[in-house]
Amino acid sequence: MIREGGGTPWPARIENTPYPRPEPGPGEVAITNIGHATFLIRTPEVTLLTDPIWSARCSPVGWAGPRRVRDPGLAWDALPKIDAVLLSHAHYDHMDRPTLRRLHRRDAPFIATGLGNRARLARWGIPGATELDWGQSTTLPGGAVATFTPARHFAARTPFDHSRSLWGGFALELPGGFRLCFVGDTAWGSHLSVIGETLGPFDAALIPIGAYEPHWFMQAVHITPEQAVEAQQALRARTAIAMHHGVFKLTQEAIDEPVLRLQKSKKSADFRNPDVGETLLLRRGT
Repeated sequence: MIREGGGTPWPARIENTPYPRPEPGPGEVAITNIGHATFLIRTPEVTLLTDPIWSARCSPVGWAGPRRVRDPGLAWDALPKIDAVLLSHAHYDHMDRPTLRRLHRRDAPFIATGLGNRARLARWGIPGATELDWGQSTTLPGGAVATFTPARHFAARTPFDHSRSLWGGFALELPGGFRLCFVGDTAWGSHLSVIGETLGPFDAALIPIGAYEPHWFMQAVHITPEQAVEAQQALRARTAIAMHHGVFKLTQEAIDEPVLRLQKSKKSADFRNPDVGETLLLRRGT
């Protein structure tokens, strides 16, 4: 990637559009795009966050590394009390220490994550995380059930801890029976069909569409927009929701390329791309 250069430049900053944040009623799920892989998921019974990052950079230091070009879609002070956090893996753009420590001090939410992350979080002053192997489940506050799902990816934070913690996604059964899949980071593989066959069908799935160029290098860890459409079919997801694009420049593609390629490939599929800050209000089976 270094040899090939940084790819298409991104704008230094994009201002967010303000959006209303409707409250979910009985039987409804509100899914708000905070940005990248961070989504606020609310039902009347439970409030969840996926891979929360409010930091300006996804990096081990605050003065270098990929910097966000868009603010989080919800200001920290407007964030409701969080009951549980779902952490897919240990990469800096998914497991952000400053945000997690801040959340712990404020709400002490239940944390579900993959094997090998509990001790790391405890060293950060965040004890008691629940570790899961692929296929294992746990009950979240409010009665939601989360099952850790496989992915083709890896996890590391230093040159010395490669793949010493587990990566994956989550299949959720929310109160009222709404089934949601948060894929996490993944390359294409048969595991997606296995998830769909064993834990689906899903009412909705959060599927990554960005960070794929150069393809010869990134195809081992991330899917393309075209593969994301195939992933929706494999997962048996009625509605797909795009994530992991347009906030941090991690790879070479232009900032708008993932969305343009998604629009060309999705055809009649219900594959939505909510803007940063926008909330989708969904109901089971509709």
